[in-house]
Amino acid sequence: MTTMTPQQVRRHHQGPTAGLADGYAQANLIAVPEDWAYDVLLFTQRNPRPCPVLDVTDKGRTTTVLAGNADLMRDVPRYRIWEHGELVDEPTDASAHWRDDLVAFLIGCSFTFESALKLVDVPLRHVEQGRNVPMYVTDRECRPAGRLHGPMVVSMRYVPADLVDTAKRVTSRMPAVHGAPVHVGDPGALGIADVDRPDFGDRTEPHEGDVPVFWACGVTPQAAVMASKPPFAITHAPGHMFVTDVPDLAYQL
Repeated sequence: MTTMTPQQVRRHHQGPTAGLADGYAQANLIAVPEDWAYDVLLFTQRNPRPCPVLDVTDKGRTTTVLAGNADLMRDVPRYRIWEHGELVDEPTDASAHWRDDLVAFLIGCSFTFESALKLVDVPLRHVEQGRNVPMYVTDRECRPAGRLHGPMVVSMRYVPADLVDTAKRVTSRMPAVHGAPVHVGDPGALGIADVDRPDFGDRTEPHEGDVPVFWACGVTPQAAVMASKPPFAITHAPGHMFVTDVPDLAYQL
């Protein structure tokens, strides 16, 4: 894990954020026009495992209580710009695309519980290998809300079989950042055809005795954007999170 501060990550880093700013919470971002904001809010309320909300901004605001000096238009390492469900750009600065009618949602991220896993000696294979965490679109449909619908996305970490119960226990204490796994073992039970071909992020190499463990993922709203096709949205690029100033222990029960 690196010793970069949250502000250093926000201002200077442009890659995936797994393992960065150890001890601080990270967040997913989705910003939508005001007339879609209630749909997103209702979607998150109905699907709290993949979409635990940490903050919602007022219309047009680009600041958040999660990081006092941050600017949501500029302080995410990489953004995704969506038009009618199609990805049209992936800038490192979204200020040219930001609109006065946008409402931004900051959603809990499983990178937040990784330092807690590290403390109990659960290895993080993607961090060890310098890769983004692998993420997959599942065949589990989220509960729809207004015009918004789509499948749940999960992140996967290989965990030694004898540490799976430890990983479950540690992460279950952090429901604001996805909580306990939604599945352990056979990827096919989630409709994942090939665990070596993630939909987002990078393939991770398992060690002998490792078991795939799947957590609900905050990329789920992006899958909903692709399925529901709102006219406009801005999100983070998967794995390129907004690093907050909030200690990760603040989200531990």
